[in-house]
Parts: sequence; structure tokens; C-alpha cells
Amino acid sequence: MATTPIPLILRASPFSFCTIHSNRALSSLPFSTPNSIYFSRLSSTKMEGTEITEEVAEQPGPNANVKRKIFVAGATGSTGKRIVEQLLAKGFQVKAGVRDVDKAKTTLSHDNPALQIVKADVTEGSERLAEVVGDDTEAVICATGFRPGWDLFAPWKVDNFGTVNLVEACRKRSVNRFILISSILVNGAAMGQILNPAYIFLNVFGLTLIAKLQAEQYIRKSGINYTIIRPGGLRNEPPTGNIVMEPEDTLYEGTISRDLVAEVAVEALVHPEASYKVVEIVSRADAPKRSYEDLFGSIKQR
Repeated sequence: MATTPIPLILRASPFSFCTIHSNRALSSLPFSTPNSIYFSRLSSTKMEGTEITEEVAEQPGPNANVKRKIFVAGATGSTGKRIVEQLLAKGFQVKAGVRDVDKAKTTLSHDNPALQIVKADVTEGSERLAEVVGDDTEAVICATGFRPGWDLFAPWKVDNFGTVNLVEACRKRSVNRFILISSILVNGAAMGQILNPAYIFLNVFGLTLIAKLQAEQYIRKSGINYTIIRPGGLRNEPPTGNIVMEPEDTLYEGTISRDLVAEVAVEALVHPEASYKVVEIVSRADAPKRSYEDLFGSIKQR
């Protein structure tokens, strides 16, 4: 006796994701890329007599076309501004954390719909920072820096306590990707570079490098997926030469364009090889051109 086929609908786990461009699981990436589109898989199995056929259709899930934002602290600084520009150029949405919103509107492309400018002072504590970081932030890039002056505690307020406040804000908002722009020679004493003129000069203003080093140590113990970038002397000029990337406590001299520092920070977001690592960077004319996958991949975790 003939029977009517009964359609059976099977829905895959909500934790199964795919992208329109790749079969690579998004969970393997540091975070979802700006053009990622989430799909839920809908499978239907039909039985007709002794023949079983399965049809799989991909339909937009509830998070389709949602772009998560990158929060940049110190977004109007010389390096922070370049980071914002490069993020926008690559299609990211950016939340620019600044102390002076009016000033930021004159220096950043505030008419870009992908850019949101918010008032954020890292010295004001983690509660306030957590409010501005918000639930729509996927990753944080910290490019803050103190301004030399008579306040000898400024480096600690910004480069130490300020960074710690930002890390705690991330933990409150469950943001699990943190990129810090630090400096070579932060651990100069352990490297035997205590008499290095650059080490002495950078510590004149309230022990700046020591403040940065302690902030790095806090990040590394926080459990957050971090990349700490230690550039050499920062230049405002366009990039020259190629990037040299070395493990922590290796480089004690050299310079690099701020444009390249910003590029490394942005590339760290999209390369899993950058996770849980401290990298030191300078640029040299005789250095070979290497991919970021190769550069980050060559640095071992400690």
C-alpha cells in the first residue's frame, strides 16, 4: 500500500557557522571579519519509496549583515588616528574613543557612517569605560599615550592605570580581543640596556617604560586574547623599508613609521597567528618582504 512521504526537517546546531566566501569556521578566527555573513543551515530529508534525498539550503540567520565594531582608545593620537583610518579603509566599523569629541571631529572623518566618535578617558575608571565600549564592541586597540609635562604621574595614569582600566572594561563587556601599542625597551633593565640612551630618555618622564611594562604584565594575566606590539622609535614620515618582527626583549634600537605600526595593529586583528603574543617591530631597508601570516607565525608564544 502506497504511503504519503513525510518530510523531515532538520536544523543544524546554532553554533555552526559558515561564511559566504569560505568554509572555514568563524570560531577559528580571532573575531568575525567585517564582511562576514552568518547563515543557519536548513536541511530537509525526503523519503520516496526506497530513495532518500537530502536538500541543504542556506538562509540568512538572525545576525546576518551585523558588523561588530573595533574600539580604538587614543583615536586622535598620532598613531591612533592612523589606526582608525586603516580600519575604516578595510571596511571595519570603528568606535573612536577620545577625550575631546569636538577636536576629534576636526581630525577624524566624522561624516563616515562607519565611524562613531565617543568620549572616553582611560583615567576615569573601568565603569565609565565599560559604558562607552558597550556590547557592540568586538575588539579593543589601545593606542593611548601621555603628554610630557610637569605631572610625573601622567605615565602611570595613562600608560599603566589607564590601560588596566581599559582591560577591566573589556572584561565587564566580555570583549576578548585586546591589542596594545607599547614600546621596545620596556623591559630594558632585564635586557641589560639600563644605560641605553633611549631607555634612559624614555624613563625620564615618570618612568614611562616601567609603567608600560607593568600594564603589559596585567594584560598577559587577564585571560584576554592579546597582542602586544612594541614598535621602535616612531616616525611620522611615510613607510620606508620592510617590517622586521622579533620576539619580546630582542630589539633595542631602530625606528618605524607610524603608518606601519597602525598596519600591524589592524593585521593582528585578522591573523590568528597574532594571538597571545608580544612582538617587537622596526623597519629596515634591507629586510625582506614577508607576509603577516609569516611574520606573526614566526613568533612563539611564551
